[in-house]
Amino acid sequence: MGPPKQLKRTFLGFDLSTQKLKAVLLGSSLEVVAAAEVKFDTDLPEFRTTGGANAGIIKNEYFVQPVMWVKAMDIVLDRLVMQQADLSTVAAISGSGQQHGSLYWSKHGINTLQNLDSEKFLHAQIDDSAFVVNRTPIWMDATTTKQCLEMEMAVGGTLNMVELTGSKCYERFTGPQIRKIYQQRCHAYEEANRISLVSSFISSLFLGSVAPIDFSDGSGMNLLDIRKKNWSKECLNVCAPDLDKRLDIPVSPNSILGNVSPYFVERFSFSPDCKVAASTGDNPSALSGMLVGSSWLTISLGTSDTLMMSLKEPLNWEEGHILCHPTETEEFMGLLCFRNASLVREEMNKKTTGGNWDKFNEYLDSTPRGNFGNMAVHFNDMEIIPEGAGILRWIKEWIQFPGRG
Repeated sequence: MGPPKQLKRTFLGFDLSTQKLKAVLLGSSLEVVAAAEVKFDTDLPEFRTTGGANAGIIKNEYFVQPVMWVKAMDIVLDRLVMQQADLSTVAAISGSGQQHGSLYWSKHGINTLQNLDSEKFLHAQIDDSAFVVNRTPIWMDATTTKQCLEMEMAVGGTLNMVELTGSKCYERFTGPQIRKIYQQRCHAYEEANRISLVSSFISSLFLGSVAPIDFSDGSGMNLLDIRKKNWSKECLNVCAPDLDKRLDIPVSPNSILGNVSPYFVERFSFSPDCKVAASTGDNPSALSGMLVGSSWLTISLGTSDTLMMSLKEPLNWEEGHILCHPTETEEFMGLLCFRNASLVREEMNKKTTGGNWDKFNEYLDSTPRGNFGNMAVHFNDMEIIPEGAGILRWIKEWIQFPGRG
């Protein structure tokens, strides 16, 4: 008799980004076995998103209905099954989520998550009643200027906030967003038993209970002490009462949280031994996935554009962010985020070619490098770095005659 046949093992990863949910099934040699995605604007038109988000009635307000993400998970799993992906071979599940989005679980929602009926879709059970806030703020939201000022003043100023959390208070960060909900919707905050980030929400669905937040994604909240890798009591106290109970203890990004929920075993034939690993933010995921050296600068082009690099020690940047490193747990990562990115590029493509990227690329190829000295940077929305809106243009003649700039 020969050696026993080795069981096939695969690994399932999810990316819940601003515009879509993507699932990739990898083999043990990291080859792609199957992949599927759900684009929110086109596959889930009933939620009326543009670029994956809903704009509020207040300027710079952006949100998502969390049930949309649940429904997207139903669809993407069904699409994997339609490709005849063998989910019984999945040894572990993890995910990447857009940073700074927050979800507020009701007591009913947590109970439902723990007792899912495999005969029903996820979204038929984890519905609006599962969340006490049904317009969950995402990273594009910039309506918390007041809360940012209050939190910074309460901890002794901007530099103290930077020293503690790695960033000054930013409107899109989860801490100020939680404080806004506490101030403006106090009853909803009191009813929120747990608060998830988008990344920990992915793990929660598969775990069948609310998953802890990992400290890499958690360091983008203005709430985590990046050196101690635990919540800063000082920041929690100035944000909202009893917040530590709603966040639970943060964990390492490489933590195994438990086995997959019986719901997925019964409905999709996952192995009961399949592990659910902690999920993390999309930016830490991008850095870890690039596998670059410590002195390399990584550029990620997406709904937001980011510049990232590994750091041995945290730096006190007044602009930009220092986060806990997703894989080297004793190190840190520097991050600069630019808001006007893919959505601006897509808008330009629609205006010039009606959305035809091949034609758009032809136009680019036919234009001399440097465009004869004519350049423009479009800030359709209020940019993060620098803080500004509008269109900045550089014309060749202006360079020759600086006084006209």
